[in-house]
Amino acid sequence: MVSTFFNLAMLAAESQQVIWLRMLKLSAGGPHASAEIRRMGSEKMVAAGQTVAGALSGHSFDRTVRRYRKKVRANRRRLSR
Repeated sequence: MVSTFFNLAMLAAESQQVIWLRMLKLSAGGPHASAEIRRMGSEKMVAAGQTVAGALSGHSFDRTVRRYRKKVRANRRRLSR
């Protein structure tokens, strides 16, 4: 239970960081911003599909949060460079 709560809280915090970093990139405009918009849209579609597939396969809520958090952390690292 504590692990699930921690992962959910960290997912919320890291997601806010990614949103902030993306807004900075999008506000700069140009080809990098366009590429980020396309990437963001495709990532969301893939993540939604994986979440549904996981739920139908019986994955736990905690496992789903951990998987999603891993992707958010990767985005945060990429956008921080």
